[in-house]
Amino acid sequence: MLNNSTKLEDANKFELEVAVDKETFTAATTKAYKKQVKTINIPGFRKGKAPKHIIERMYGKGVFYDDAIQDTYPAALGEAAAEAKLNVVAVEDIDIKEVSDDGYSFTATVVVAPELTVDGYKGIEVEKKSTEVTDEQVDEELQAVRERNGRMVTVEDRAAQNGDTAVIDFEGFVDGEAFEGGKAENYNLRLGDGNFIPGFEEAIVGHETGEEFTIDVTFPEDYNAENLAGKAAQFKIKLHEIKTKELPEVDDEFVKDVSEKDTLEEYKEELKEKVAKRLEEEAEKDFDNQLTDKLVELATEEIPEAMYTNEVNDMINQFDMQLRSQGMNLDTYCQYTGMDRGVLEATYKPQAEKRVKLRLVLEAIVRQESIEVDSAAVEEEYNRLAEAYNMKSEEVKNFIAEEALAQDLKVDKAMQLVRDSAKTK
Repeated sequence: MLNNSTKLEDANKFELEVAVDKETFTAATTKAYKKQVKTINIPGFRKGKAPKHIIERMYGKGVFYDDAIQDTYPAALGEAAAEAKLNVVAVEDIDIKEVSDDGYSFTATVVVAPELTVDGYKGIEVEKKSTEVTDEQVDEELQAVRERNGRMVTVEDRAAQNGDTAVIDFEGFVDGEAFEGGKAENYNLRLGDGNFIPGFEEAIVGHETGEEFTIDVTFPEDYNAENLAGKAAQFKIKLHEIKTKELPEVDDEFVKDVSEKDTLEEYKEELKEKVAKRLEEEAEKDFDNQLTDKLVELATEEIPEAMYTNEVNDMINQFDMQLRSQGMNLDTYCQYTGMDRGVLEATYKPQAEKRVKLRLVLEAIVRQESIEVDSAAVEEEYNRLAEAYNMKSEEVKNFIAEEALAQDLKVDKAMQLVRDSAKTK
């Protein structure tokens, strides 16, 4: 398939000259004929029954060429890239050359992933976060348990204050006109959380149950509803009820209610162990994050923008799949949040750049350290993934090529090499 490959002035671009042979092209034109013949009317033949050579005589020899080219060039390009040992990340241009029954040829300008050369990845210095548990942290954990086990009670003898939940009716007006979405009844609003328009919650503080009043606020300039952004508004409020959370007393009885321990001291020891485990996990995550940041800094060579674009698209597709698993999709999410794809792309871009650079650096370490994995390790990973996704190992193999999985395992080993050689300070 590959006739020639030429490196262009851009360090990450090549031009490939590719030929598709007669046998492949003939099979593709036949496939195109079978697909199109159902919709072609030829005098003297029933619809869908005209022979291929008759249609070619009527509409021209190349009537099926375009579909056949579209069907064959991706695979031909992939084979040519593999033959040239190029890791193609984007195709910038396809130029079809001579086309006949004997096949066709084309040139393709492709962008390839760079093969970095890196040093300084051994002995990286990082700061290890403290995992020592303090009494204050145990008390904070205990307070969180109290909060989760508190109960809401109605306040009768005082005005609303921050931390209370106000049960209100409200209706909003701009220039004296009610606006869509600005009305609710018996709405539970926790004061002080900052979930409403700036100034809204603050204006309810100090009012008592049964009061009806009007508050003045201004929508933020960046409010997601353009018709309200920056506008002054008035809200009519009726305060039905003030509720606050009543927390249980911390004693042995409380401990028996929330745990399998009998005394407060025993429970504090359990909480201490829980906090210690969390701090250890946080320290390990922070340790890896510091290593990642240092490794990314080693990627000093030029990296094609196409690699960042591909990674951003993958991240957005993964987000869309996650939304679909929750009964939503990306389009609906964007409607609710006022975002568009451009905003999502800009949001994901920094993380995408970091991921791409990290992968390229780790792949460089794989090459430089001659890291290998055996077939047994690859098979074990297939089995692990099969168990994790409740699939058969053979099904996983249909989704993930052995070469790709082996490369992932090599990259993991490269990261472990970096971890093992790191120095803490």
